Amino acid sequence: MITSHTCIGDGKGTLINDDAAGLPPDTVWVDIFDADAAEVAFIEKVTGLHVPSSAELGEIESSSRLRVEKNTLYLSMPLVYAMETGLPVTTSVGFVLRKDLLITVRFADLRVFRNFTDAVALSGAIHHSSAGAFVGLLEAIIDRMADGLERVGADLDSISNRIFRNELKEKRHRPAKEDADLREVLRRIGRDGDLTSKIRDTLLGLGRIVSYVMNLGTEWLVPEVRAHLETVRRDVTSLNDYDAQMTNNVQLLLDATLGLINIEQNNIIKVLTIVSVVGVPPTLVASMYGMNFHNMPELDWAWGYPYGLALIAVSAILPLAWFKLRGWL
Repeated sequence: MITSHTCIGDGKGTLINDDAAGLPPDTVWVDIFDADAAEVAFIEKVTGLHVPSSAELGEIESSSRLRVEKNTLYLSMPLVYAMETGLPVTTSVGFVLRKDLLITVRFADLRVFRNFTDAVALSGAIHHSSAGAFVGLLEAIIDRMADGLERVGADLDSISNRIFRNELKEKRHRPAKEDADLREVLRRIGRDGDLTSKIRDTLLGLGRIVSYVMNLGTEWLVPEVRAHLETVRRDVTSLNDYDAQMTNNVQLLLDATLGLINIEQNNIIKVLTIVSVVGVPPTLVASMYGMNFHNMPELDWAWGYPYGLALIAVSAILPLAWFKLRGWL
């Protein structure tokens, strides 16, 4: 699907078929979403620019993600999306930028693109240049990443409250419920850590793109666009710092949760150990008086049986009292 955006209109764009005569006049941005071979060939024919494929956008070398050919910048970066589902996914996004035209290449339905075009339509803002549209998209991506990090921060605060504060005030759960709660906490920490990692990859690619464009586009970037790019660069730096803080929080909560799991496991082992130790003396007494030797003096006692039961009970109670006195129980 090809959508053309011009410097006039409401900002929503116009769908273009691959059999059209060309792009509409005053086109500054062409958005290519999951295009087929015919659509790619059409764009390359009418613009004279190469449209990167999915494999090209997925390259991780800096020389592949950031390059310039004939005064045209070819840029690509990983972009995380579907952050609300708990299963964030990363896709590659490409930008082909020259003085008079911006081409974006993507293979996933990204909300950030919809939000950007909707904001343009609602505000009545007009992007009079390809660089203006490019900067607007970067700012929308920054806002999207900030929302994701805010969501992670809120969830980590909830987990921290669960682990370090409220837990001490609640009644002790049954072991099965406690284990289920800890498993759920681990899953939440894992999801937050995964999202934080993917956002970090996006911010890394975004920071490289901004610096690259500012260095190589000095001849045709107007001062207003350069000012916006500088703002984007500062935002990337601040979000990187916040992302690092979230990563540290994830590690802290992960260590704390694993520590709680170890404590629960130690408690189970302790209970089993106490039960086994408490059962040894009664077993010894019962086995001793179960031998039934003829010369065993207790066989003739009238209170021999109650005496044996009492001795078994005392032999079980004494270890429990000892464990309680030592604070092991």
